[in-house]
Amino acid sequence: MRLGEAEFVGAVREPGQAPPTRLPQIAIIGRSNVGKSSLINALLGRKGLARVSRTPGRTQEIHFYEVGGRFCLVDLPGYGFAKAPAEVRQRWEPLIQSYLSTSRGLAGVILLLDSRHGPSKDDRRMLDFLARLELPTLFVLTKVDKLSRGKRKARMEETRELLEIPEDQLLATSAVSGEGTKSLGDSVLAAVEEA
Repeated sequence: MRLGEAEFVGAVREPGQAPPTRLPQIAIIGRSNVGKSSLINALLGRKGLARVSRTPGRTQEIHFYEVGGRFCLVDLPGYGFAKAPAEVRQRWEPLIQSYLSTSRGLAGVILLLDSRHGPSKDDRRMLDFLARLELPTLFVLTKVDKLSRGKRKARMEETRELLEIPEDQLLATSAVSGEGTKSLGDSVLAAVEEA
């Protein structure tokens, strides 16, 4: 799936800092090392655009990627465990909360969940926060290539029940195989059009 020509247009480093764009934005959030940057690269068809690392917590700012001059995909720092200094991790929560609660261009949020594990305590906290803000949210299981078909189906059903979400609000994806990226891209474009 390729949503269009994309380029990095800037970052937000401090709570309250204005985004580097006025275009509609789709934020991608999830635990550290859930695969945010890899999925952004898969959606945009650009391997090295969003920096990927095996070290959790590599993304320490909010990164904006303009797509086709129409909208931005926004890569937020991961929450939960990260191999970053404590003072850096303590800045992330206010930075993330400030962006999600004040950005006027935010058209929706994609909350990534690692398919190999059930939703964590941190995932549930983020879900509650997004619900309080009444932000349109799509849930995406990542790394499904690492599960057998049977486990994948079971994880999808279990996640829908745990989070109490309808079937059409949860997608399964793999940045490695490309599975689910077309459906996710279509959902992103639909959210942008609605905005």
